[in-house]
Amino acid sequence: MLTTRSVPERESLEFWHDAVLATLVGMDISAEKNVYDATMWTDRLGDLQITVVECDPGMVHRSSRFIAHGDDNQVFVALQSTGSALVEQDGRSTELKFGDIGFFETNRPFRTRYPERFRMKIFAVPRSVLGVRDEDLRKLTARALRPTHGVTALLSPFMDQLADDSARYDTATAGRLARSMAGLLAATAADHLDLKSADLPGADDVLLLRIKAFIRWHLSDPDLSPQVIARAHGISVRYLHKLFGGEGTSVGRWIRDLRLRECRAELATSRAGAVSVGQVARRWGFSGTAHFGRVFRSVYGVSPSDWLQQLDDPVAIGATS
Repeated sequence: MLTTRSVPERESLEFWHDAVLATLVGMDISAEKNVYDATMWTDRLGDLQITVVECDPGMVHRSSRFIAHGDDNQVFVALQSTGSALVEQDGRSTELKFGDIGFFETNRPFRTRYPERFRMKIFAVPRSVLGVRDEDLRKLTARALRPTHGVTALLSPFMDQLADDSARYDTATAGRLARSMAGLLAATAADHLDLKSADLPGADDVLLLRIKAFIRWHLSDPDLSPQVIARAHGISVRYLHKLFGGEGTSVGRWIRDLRLRECRAELATSRAGAVSVGQVARRWGFSGTAHFGRVFRSVYGVSPSDWLQQLDDPVAIGATS
């Protein structure tokens, strides 16, 4: 983490200028006052660098004099988390509001004005990861990609959560998440450029994310099956199993485990008897109490009622957590 609060106020703007140059790319930074309150967190996730900035109002300008330094091998994909941003690049201008995503090309000048204090989550992505030609990327800059539908509706919350939690993942998990993010970024670019996304890097990861979102949305449906899921996504059941096999599981096991987690969470928070085990089980897609009990015991080794009794016993519950 870097913060201007670590230096005297009179040095804050100069400090921030140097911090941005060292972490992102060279830019001119100006503010109405010479005192500037800003904080930056940065982390790496696979091939991606994630930087979260929270700053006072101001202006940044990446001019040609900085581009000459050669730090143009990345594309910035930014999520507007709070506040707004007025972006100019390639002869266009737009406003990024909460939840919007913007592409910034680092090999051409851009200017961004922040009229209020803001928070922005920036993913620095190698150009090769996006799999999109430079002439096509030029069409994406200074456009606000709204998270209202399609792939962008998946990407915006995924970027938000990943930026907040990146430090929590082990190396293997971080690598998988980075590939999924790369796939979503590539698919989002292709979607807004009307390009075919099937051959983009990480297309399987994007499809799997869509399928998992579909499963979560229909988790309470007891008729949810591989056939239903495959048909909804225009793929074969065999291909569906292949996607989940790549993660070391099966679609049936993934649905079962997700349903069990939801049931356990609800039962643990409603132990006063406000709802019955059967009500909770049916709410999350099990056909009834008996079916839920068999599945629960096969996974955790105890019945749901025994597990509930053990919740007050830390030693006992440790064996089934």
